Amino acid sequence: MKLTKITNLLVLGSALTITAVGCKTHPQNPTPLPGVRNHIGDQSLIGQAPPINNGPPVDGGTASTTGIPPVYGGDYANWGHDAQTLARATVYFDFDKSAIKASEGSKLDDVANYLKGNPAVALQIEGNCDERGTEEYNRSLGERRALAAREHLVSLGVDPQHIVTITKGEDNPADPGHSEEAWKKNRRDEFIVLTPPKM
Repeated sequence: MKLTKITNLLVLGSALTITAVGCKTHPQNPTPLPGVRNHIGDQSLIGQAPPINNGPPVDGGTASTTGIPPVYGGDYANWGHDAQTLARATVYFDFDKSAIKASEGSKLDDVANYLKGNPAVALQIEGNCDERGTEEYNRSLGERRALAAREHLVSLGVDPQHIVTITKGEDNPADPGHSEEAWKKNRRDEFIVLTPPKM
């Protein structure tokens, strides 16, 4: 009887230890951060536009189920950045959410109409968060917010190859305050118009 109890305790303890420790895993498709080597250690993909469906998406996610090409974008390193043209179209999010609210949809309609009327420009969507949460979590949430806006724009007919997304996480607050009023302003997507370099 004592031996059975000891055996059961040992089996239970071993199972709990294995569960708690787990297996050593390597992250799959981590979110690339600015200035940091990408997940395969190859600097050659940064800022480049490889062919669509050439390997895993660099957006930290899995292959798109919406039919939208992965987030490769183009090489816009030398393009001008205009933050004013679409400043009024800033989209705001609820706490800890990345879904586009119905009240924000008309702003994305305006962005889509601007891009369709100006086919020579591209768009950079910057996902932002408030200061609550870890840095890693907020970077991921900012990325999801930027990707949600991208998917919405693509559904409105915008060419996905003219859109790049980045996450700023909590690093770029619109309001440096520490109140709910400030946090509401910081949970946002900003739209930067990218203009081709002048020849």
